[in-house]
Amino acid sequence: MRWLHGVCSVAVACGAFAVACGGDGAPDDGLGQDESGITLSGGEGSGGATTGDTDDSASGGSGGTNNPSGSGQDSSDGPKFDVGSETGGPIDDPCAGDGNGGGGGGDDLELSYIWIANSSQGTISKINTQTMVEEGRYTAKPSGGDPSRTSVNLQGDVAVANRNGGVAKFWANPEDCQESNGTPGIQTSSGTNDILPWGEDECLAWYTELNCSSNRPAAWTRGDYSQAACGYVGAQLWTACDSDVLLLNGETGAIEQTIPGIGSFFYGGAADGDGNFWGLDTGNGQLLRIDIDDFSVQTWPLGPTGGYGITVGPQGRPWTCGGGGVARFNLDTETWDTAGGSGIGGCMTDGDSVIWHSDSAGMLLGYDIETLAVVSQVQLPEYVHGVSVDFDGYVWGVGFANSNAYRADPTTGDVQTFNQLVGAYTYSDMTGFALNSAGSEPPEG
Repeated sequence: MRWLHGVCSVAVACGAFAVACGGDGAPDDGLGQDESGITLSGGEGSGGATTGDTDDSASGGSGGTNNPSGSGQDSSDGPKFDVGSETGGPIDDPCAGDGNGGGGGGDDLELSYIWIANSSQGTISKINTQTMVEEGRYTAKPSGGDPSRTSVNLQGDVAVANRNGGVAKFWANPEDCQESNGTPGIQTSSGTNDILPWGEDECLAWYTELNCSSNRPAAWTRGDYSQAACGYVGAQLWTACDSDVLLLNGETGAIEQTIPGIGSFFYGGAADGDGNFWGLDTGNGQLLRIDIDDFSVQTWPLGPTGGYGITVGPQGRPWTCGGGGVARFNLDTETWDTAGGSGIGGCMTDGDSVIWHSDSAGMLLGYDIETLAVVSQVQLPEYVHGVSVDFDGYVWGVGFANSNAYRADPTTGDVQTFNQLVGAYTYSDMTGFALNSAGSEPPEG
């Protein structure tokens, strides 16, 4: 695969995406696959798209409340929603005439990796979503790392948050890696069993130490699209350290803004198309939004099913999910619509009309984002904690603190397995697809 530096997007067929994260567990020894770590099973479970079989329907949720802080806004002003953005969604520009889609179009995919945290090993895996070959494994923290949520920006680079504090960024493109360890040439991991000690892998862009008892959310902003660079520049990273939300410089990792004391236990977060932060505060049972321009804060109670995973869809609407159920926050009415149950697990939309989530039996459920009816199902071999969509439209599921990740074709139901992870635990934007598609379509009505 030839790397093209920069991101220029064209429309792509997309599948579905969602991710999850939480605790540690002993790694599974695998399922007897060959040494490549890949197993193919054709059409497991229901396979393909099944329609009309499920009677899940949308039900009105409880109304939200608007509690801004730090901005001088009065709650009577209503929510400040600037849905979508000038750069929202794929850009139909050939970008310097190479005809390649940064978001995933063309013959060469820029964003063709899924980044999965090996929590119990303290590392992060870079897996090619097309070949299913792991091309790098990186230590996530100087010592005692506990990596969990990963977030991929629109240049393909990843940021990973350690639950016990500390965020690291790694370059996706080896050409970006820089001399830093004093040994001539670029030293970096080549794959699963090639893990360099901390400070020796030169594809580490930066590391920011944070003194936290809980450092979970990680969410890139898009940044600004540069025609000259044929890509996005100036991307920033949202994260949370205990009750504080932080905005980091994407190039250096420096903390540029701190919004203090606004939450209790941030379990996840996502950025919309304009770079605003949507946080899931399970400690206070609330959805939270921070405006990236003036850092004003708004909060609303979670829907009746609560929430565990969080994502932002193509209409700019935030979703929470868990236990085979999804909940959609309606921007116009500040109310929730829900379908399915509640529990744990992540979710992600396909950038179009379906949001994907796993139930406790490992059934990938595709909900229509408007009617909330189940319109597609794919059976996986086990429950998956994290769900993500790549730029070829495959839906990925990451097992619960074990060794397995699955790539499902939502059209045929075929499932492939990668079985060389160690205590994997991720349910965030592992591919960058959610960031690419968030706010790309106008809201309904």
